Amino acid sequence: MVQIVFYLFILFTLGSALAVLVTKNVLYAAFFLLLTLLGVAGLFVLAGADFLAVAQIMIYVGGVLVLIIFGVMLTHKSETSSTDFTQPNQILTRHRSWLWALLVAGGIFSVLYRALVRGNFVLLNQGEPMYRSTVDTIGRQLMTEFLIPFEIAGVLLLVALIGAATIAAASRPK
Repeated sequence: MVQIVFYLFILFTLGSALAVLVTKNVLYAAFFLLLTLLGVAGLFVLAGADFLAVAQIMIYVGGVLVLIIFGVMLTHKSETSSTDFTQPNQILTRHRSWLWALLVAGGIFSVLYRALVRGNFVLLNQGEPMYRSTVDTIGRQLMTEFLIPFEIAGVLLLVALIGAATIAAASRPK
């Protein structure tokens, strides 16, 4: 049953990722990207990486994708002086050469396939795995072993945020 759900998540993720590539409407592509990121989070859950699944949803779906959608909805390309709000936002592209994209994708696929086939997955050969939450383990390590790097990263991000706010405030016309 788990394998069936795994393959359904794979089909869901690949289908929505393909829809991101095929659609010409940027807003629809952002929504399909939302489905793709949720499918990846589901695959993380099935792999036993619950912390990565929550991080995927909180960071990419909750932050990055919402930023993309706001950016698409707030910017528009006005071709005429009167703006027609009934037309969707579109970026028309011409696909010039599928050959290079196909060669690169085929090369990456072959390398990943060889790595999966030749890999020795010790945990899969041990029999029935016991489920453990990774959130507890990561939380304990962040607050004990890696406390100093965690705090340094927090301070660096705070300094970057204050610097960005200062630069944005200084460039604002008065």
